[in-house]
Amino acid sequence: MSRRLRLLFAAIGLAALVWLLIATLERGLALAQRFMALPAGMRWLVGLLLAAIALAGLAVGVWWLRPRKPRAPVQAPDRPSLESRLATLRESGADVEELRSELDELDRRRVLDELHVAVFGEISTGKSTLIAALVPSAQVQSDPRGGTTRVVAHYDGMAPDGTKWVVADVPGSAEAGGEARERMARDEALRAHAVVYVCAGDLTRAQASELQWLGDFGKPLVLAINKADQWTAQERTQIAHRLRASAGGIPDAVVLVSAGGEERFTRRLADGGTEEVRRQRKPQIDELTTALRQLVSAGKAALEPARENAVLAGLHERTSALETAQRTAEAERIVTRYARRAIVGAMAAVAPGTDLVIQGALAAGLVRALADLYGVRVTDVEIEALLRQVRMTLRTGTSVVLAVAGNALKAFPGLGTLGGGVLHAFAYALVFDSLGKALAITLAERQQLDQAEAGERMRALLDDTRGNRLRQLAELTTDALRDR
Repeated sequence: MSRRLRLLFAAIGLAALVWLLIATLERGLALAQRFMALPAGMRWLVGLLLAAIALAGLAVGVWWLRPRKPRAPVQAPDRPSLESRLATLRESGADVEELRSELDELDRRRVLDELHVAVFGEISTGKSTLIAALVPSAQVQSDPRGGTTRVVAHYDGMAPDGTKWVVADVPGSAEAGGEARERMARDEALRAHAVVYVCAGDLTRAQASELQWLGDFGKPLVLAINKADQWTAQERTQIAHRLRASAGGIPDAVVLVSAGGEERFTRRLADGGTEEVRRQRKPQIDELTTALRQLVSAGKAALEPARENAVLAGLHERTSALETAQRTAEAERIVTRYARRAIVGAMAAVAPGTDLVIQGALAAGLVRALADLYGVRVTDVEIEALLRQVRMTLRTGTSVVLAVAGNALKAFPGLGTLGGGVLHAFAYALVFDSLGKALAITLAERQQLDQAEAGERMRALLDDTRGNRLRQLAELTTDALRDR
């Protein structure tokens, strides 16, 4: 664009701005004249209304711009209750050795005079190179530390204030097929007194989620933007500003760094030839070391309670997940056990062609067993109300259940020719399996006996004609009939 054209656009813009200001002033004067022409009482009323609107707008602005208080970290349960839960899981046959070793590692680090700093982030952001800059004299050592996986490398060094620290290089996240390694990295981040989260530009959605996760556990945190030497001064300022805004106040500090490392380039020689050159770039980590110095200045003793809370909170989540898996597996066993009993009972007492009305005693036993498993107290009245609803569902859907059962048995040569008793037995297996699974899901989610939701889930499961499920029920039917 030529200089004259730019001046023309500037002049047009200035003229438009002047016109807008004049029009606004004129409109304001006109409104003021109309306001003064109002009766005194009306002027007071309008004035008070305008003042209230202005004060409300000011209050909203102050609230919006107020400093945000940091969220309280996730509170962990007390250690005795956590150990009791682990003991219960061990008695039920669950493998809790990894969780127990985490508690041992917690105790081991508590008595050591070491500050632990974890360098965390996605793959290919320069974490290992940054560690080499932070601890230039460190060498990789085989690490037999209890509770720490061997893919987490530890480097012993000195903090900026002369305190001994251990810097952990953890596997990068967002690696295809690296879920197990990512979990190891997260566990080490919780074990550390402070975390350096490394990124190489604007935050992705996954990186923002990881920052949020660290913030939820209250980890002292520095967000380090690596490879800053690749940008101009203006770009560095813009990126740092965007990241401070998008990080939502979670990091204690946001710094720009260059981890250095090796660079390669081709140099042209005076004789016209070329040569490949390798050289080490000088790291620029002054901002990071300053931020870390401030972050750990309180000392290990002051940082230890927050570290222990984070480790115990992480263990609480993992223990809850294991408890859920154990309960789910036990619920499957309970449902299968009662479905098997219903099959045998159907062959003994139900004549082919009669209405498919659920066996009350077995159904009540199934409800009580699942309720006990999920720690939900149910009364006889609630159980009877649920079974009435189930009976109504089955009376109105008998033909559908029997049709599904008949079609499933056709897939098993010889089984479908044994008569209506087998058909009824398979139908009972389908009914009990549907009722039990619907009830288990409802109790797990609601922590109460929600009859309406359990009924809806049961209807959906009765309509589920997937081959794998029907095949498993048919095999259960044949096994039960063979063993009776």
